[in-house]
Amino acid sequence: MPVRPTVRFTALFALTALASASLAACGSGSGSDPDTVKVSFKQSTDNSIKVMDEYLADVKKQFEKANPGKKVELVPIKAPDSEYYTKLQQMLRSPKTAPDLVYEDTFLINSDITSGYLKPLDEYLAEWKDWDQFVDTAKAAAKGEDGKTYGVPDGTDTRGLWFSKDVFAKAGLPADWQPKTWGEVLDAARTIKEKVPGVTPLNVYTGKPAGEAATMQGFEMLLYGTGDGGADPLYDKDGKKWITAGQGFEDSLAFVETVYKEKLGPEVSDALDPNFGTKVRGELLPQGKLGIALDGSWLPQDWLEGSGHEWPEWSKELGLAAMPTQNGQAPGRVSMSGGWTWAIPAKAGNPDLAFEFVKTMQTKANAQKWYIANSGIAVREDVAADPAYVAAQPGIEFFTDLVSDTHYRPAYPAYPKVSVAVQEAMEGVTTGDKSVEEAARDYDEALKEATDDQVVSK
Repeated sequence: MPVRPTVRFTALFALTALASASLAACGSGSGSDPDTVKVSFKQSTDNSIKVMDEYLADVKKQFEKANPGKKVELVPIKAPDSEYYTKLQQMLRSPKTAPDLVYEDTFLINSDITSGYLKPLDEYLAEWKDWDQFVDTAKAAAKGEDGKTYGVPDGTDTRGLWFSKDVFAKAGLPADWQPKTWGEVLDAARTIKEKVPGVTPLNVYTGKPAGEAATMQGFEMLLYGTGDGGADPLYDKDGKKWITAGQGFEDSLAFVETVYKEKLGPEVSDALDPNFGTKVRGELLPQGKLGIALDGSWLPQDWLEGSGHEWPEWSKELGLAAMPTQNGQAPGRVSMSGGWTWAIPAKAGNPDLAFEFVKTMQTKANAQKWYIANSGIAVREDVAADPAYVAAQPGIEFFTDLVSDTHYRPAYPAYPKVSVAVQEAMEGVTTGDKSVEEAARDYDEALKEATDDQVVSK
C-alpha cells in the first residue's frame, strides 16, 4: 500500500525489511545500461500461476527480435497486494532502484502521481495510433488531476458472485440462482451452513491483511449497492470532499459482521491471512469447499492449463450471479471495476525504450492474448469487437455485461489511506472487537486524518 506517514497507517514500517530485499534485487537501477529496459511486475504468490511471467517472456522475445541489440530484464516482485505496493513505492524513490516500467494498480496511480513517482506519457501517446482504440473509462483511470495521462491500461475487471453448483444441489438451492437482495445472499449462506457441513458458505474478503481486496471485492461491492445507485457513497465530487460513515456505510459493515458473527464465512484466522485469496482460488472453489465467493472476473486464469491446479470443468461446476443491490433497488445489481496499468517511473533511466516495450505489449494480438490469459475484460475496442475474444472463455460475456452497472473507485491521492480506514473498520466487526457503530466512528476519525479533514456528512 502507499506510504502512510501517520501512526494509524503503520503497515509500511512492518514491511521495511521486505522492501529492502526487493531494492537489492533491482541492482544498480534502470539507467545503468542504455540498451536494457527493466520491467517490474507483480508475480503471483502461487508458485504454479505463471500467467504474467509467461506473457511477459513472450513479449520480451518479440521485442528483442524486433530491436537487435536491445534487451529486456524482467524484475518480478512476489508479494501479496499490500506488500507489492509498498515494495514498488520504495523502488520508485531513487534512480538507483527505479525500473524503466512498472505495473501499477489504478487505485494507487494518483497517489504515486502526487508523490512525483511517475512520468506523464502524453508526448508518447500523441504519436501512438493504437491509443485511439482504448475506451475512455480506461483512459480516465490512468489520468492525474493535472489532466495528464500516466499509464497505459492493460484491461479492466468486474466483480460478482461465484457459486458451487454441487454445494447448491446438496443444499437444495437452485442451479440458476440469481439473488435479488442482500437478504437472499445471506439466506443462501445460512441454508448451506445448515445442510452442507464442512463447507464454508460464503467468502467476503475483509480486514487489513487482505488489502484492497477487502475494500473493493468486499466492502465497496456492498456500499455501492446501498442508496439509490446514483451519487458516489464514498466521495462528493461536487464538493470535492470525502463522505463520512452514513446509513449505507453502517449497513455494509453490518453485512460483514453478520457473515462472521453467524459463522457463515471462513474462520477469522483464515479470513485475516494475506494469502487467503490464493487458497480460495486454488483450493476451496475447485474442491467444492466454498459455497459462494464474492470475487472478481479474473479467477479462471488460475484454472487454465499449466496453472498447476487446472480446472477445465469450472464453467460446468460453478454458477455466476450478479451481486444484488441491498434491497433490490434500481439498477438491481452492482459491480466494481478497476484494473492495472503500465507506467514509466519519473526516475527511469530508459523511458523511451520502456514505451517501445509498451507498444509491443499492446498490439491488438498481444493485448487480446493477455485479456484471455488473465481472464481480463478488454479495454481496446478492436479486441472487444472480436468474436474470438468473446468466445475464448466462459464467463467473459457475463462479466463484460456487468460493465453497464459498474462503479469505479474515487481515483484521488487520498484513496489508498481511505481504503486502509475501510479495512480497519471491516476488521473490527469481523473479529468482534468493535460494534458496527464503534467501527463507523473510528472510520470517521481515520477519514479526517487521511484526508486532512476534507470530509462531509451525508
